[in-house]
Amino acid sequence: MAQYGFHFNGQRCTGCKTCVLACKDKNNLPNDIAFRNVYEYGGGTWTQAADGTWTTDAFTYHVSVACNHCGMPACLEKCPQEAISKDPDTGAVVRDHDKCIGCGTCTLACPYGAPKVDAEQGKSVKCDMCLDRVKEGKMPICVESCPLRALDFGEIDELRAKYGDEAAIAPLPDPSETMPSLVVTAPANAKPSGDGDGAVMNEREIA
Repeated sequence: MAQYGFHFNGQRCTGCKTCVLACKDKNNLPNDIAFRNVYEYGGGTWTQAADGTWTTDAFTYHVSVACNHCGMPACLEKCPQEAISKDPDTGAVVRDHDKCIGCGTCTLACPYGAPKVDAEQGKSVKCDMCLDRVKEGKMPICVESCPLRALDFGEIDELRAKYGDEAAIAPLPDPSETMPSLVVTAPANAKPSGDGDGAVMNEREIA
């Protein structure tokens, strides 16, 4: 089975959130649900020296993330209805609308918060890697829409050969938990997964 995934270049991303809006538009998502989010992660402080001068270790950067179509998806493992599976052609983690009962177990299990419960439908919903586009030879809409070309998509082994294998960047969890199909080019001043010095600065925007 082929495994496709995403590359995120934190040295290009400006946090414009075009990827978020393009995804919401394609999938006709309500205001309170987003399949892709852009986290603004920052922290640090200012320190005054005895001579009156100031120094700072303040930092901030953006991380765009959606479902990572993991090698060991926690949502698939925990779903009591067996409503989640991996597409044999792409490795995409997909859900069966008819089997899903909207219990939210997948939402609680996923360390990336990728599945959401749509209260109106009474079903779990999530990024499906834009399978309709991918099977036509197109890029996922988030990748195609990014004006800074901060996102890329393809077979994960090829992305890792091209960009490296880093994915352990705050505020994302340690990749050993689920083996995400994700490669990150770390932005300047990036902190590792589990970092305690920073915080998500835009929590109210995350859906």
